[in-house]
Amino acid sequence: MPDRIYTRTGDDGNTSLFGGERVGKGNPRIDAYGTVDEANSVVGLARSHLQDGPGAKRLDPVLGDVQEELFVVGADLATPVDAKPVVPRITSDHVKRVEERIDAFDADLKPLKKFVLPGGCPTGASLHSARTVCRRAERLVVQASASTPINEDTKVYLNRLSDLLFVLARWANKQAGVREDTWSPEEES
Repeated sequence: MPDRIYTRTGDDGNTSLFGGERVGKGNPRIDAYGTVDEANSVVGLARSHLQDGPGAKRLDPVLGDVQEELFVVGADLATPVDAKPVVPRITSDHVKRVEERIDAFDADLKPLKKFVLPGGCPTGASLHSARTVCRRAERLVVQASASTPINEDTKVYLNRLSDLLFVLARWANKQAGVREDTWSPEEES
């Protein structure tokens, strides 16, 4: 780590990918991994609301793992696929683990019959927010992959992770005893 937090190397509007290549900060790859970092921050916010609340012992380690995995996603996106040295990459094993967690937490919930309005307890509302940021990150990864090779597993992972964050938001609200508000469109007359 440098002695100072600031390096001045990005003052010209450019930044370095892992491996040394310089690109503009408006590069779609930079936007994608910056949004992954934002999602990670919102997951951290959700964790800060857990404290010793209902379900914290089960939810906190899962959210911790998600934060670790989002760092892998960010490093993966910040590293050209052919770069040396090789960094840890998101794989189908990560996706499978997310799917297993979705199934485990969803088993505790009532099946959905209507769209859920985001909100609820602070943890649930934060997880809904993290879900929307994760969806944006996924869209940005798709956009970046149109112009540069990207590890395809990152797209699948982010897609599945947003599903997990939705289920975890519902689960956290259930644990807190908070009723889910649903969208009920008015019938047209």
